[in-house]
Amino acid sequence: MCHVIVTCRSMLWTLLSIVVAFAELIAFMSADWLIGKAKTAGSAEPAEQGSPGPHHPTLGIYARCIRNPGVQHVPRETLCGPYAESFGEIASGFWQATAIFLATGIFILCTVALVSVFTMCVQSIMKKSIFNVCGLLQGIAGLFLILGLILYPAGWGCQKAISYCGHYASAYKPGDCSLGWAFYTAIGGTVLTFICAVFSAQAEIATSSDKVQEEIEEGKNLICLL
Repeated sequence: MCHVIVTCRSMLWTLLSIVVAFAELIAFMSADWLIGKAKTAGSAEPAEQGSPGPHHPTLGIYARCIRNPGVQHVPRETLCGPYAESFGEIASGFWQATAIFLATGIFILCTVALVSVFTMCVQSIMKKSIFNVCGLLQGIAGLFLILGLILYPAGWGCQKAISYCGHYASAYKPGDCSLGWAFYTAIGGTVLTFICAVFSAQAEIATSSDKVQEEIEEGKNLICLL
């Protein structure tokens, strides 16, 4: 018989797991990793020549945002989308490695986020606590995310980054660029990933406490505890 067990700690862990997965996914897909120096009409950026006023283009791992060069059927001021049509066209080998590590970590986090929704009804799998298994997976995902974030700045010396950040850009030196919200979101998400991994143990303790066992023995199927 399925017992639905809801505690504050288990629900908090579930919500944090979902938030972390979405935060990392949104950051990975965003073009706001590097914010380029302001471009004006007649600048060296081909896609932005003729644009009125200054504009800060942004560059992500595989995507970018530029000012609309004047395409009539697109009313938006800024055009965003992937600059790489295939994995091999990503600007730097370091960014390719970053994409692999981040994608792997995000896949694990999304899987855990999905499983966490069902932990209210299923607390064990193959006689192992599902919270402990998910916590272990979150720790592994965090390691993949760290590797990706460490490798990402090594790609700042690629030609694509130099075209956005100036000739002084090099590995671990962003030149005239500044770091965008996506980079900081990825870092914050990585920190929260390890917090979730540690907090999963508290969720397991909360759902297997003596008070929970007492209510199960009383025949209750829905158990809600603070």
